Amino acid sequence: MRILHTMLRVGNLDRSLEFYTKVLGMKLLRRKDYPEGRFTLAFVGYGDESSHAVIELTHNWDTSSYDLGNGFGHVAIEVEDAQKACEETRKLGGKVVREAGPMKHGTTVIAFVEDPDGYRIEFIQH
Repeated sequence: MRILHTMLRVGNLDRSLEFYTKVLGMKLLRRKDYPEGRFTLAFVGYGDESSHAVIELTHNWDTSSYDLGNGFGHVAIEVEDAQKACEETRKLGGKVVREAGPMKHGTTVIAFVEDPDGYRIEFIQH
């Protein structure tokens, strides 16, 4: 068994694809419209779905935003340099919500950014 993907509902698919591909450097792996169901699925990630976990962005055409609730935490991405990743994210128009630094009660260097819908992305320094 392995994790295939994590699904996030997004209010504006083009805006989200811009963030995940341009700001975070993922590739759009596949996209399909389902006109009868009035939704689109887009899969993004750093590698092929056959060997990497990816993110499924689900856009329901009639819904422009979602209540994120308090159960979901974040998606984690390994980076070489968390501070540099924050600088690059900011330069590309992304929102840094926690600057790079050691995690509370530990030494691992982490940072957090938000996607256009408010989902948190954690950068964990390698």
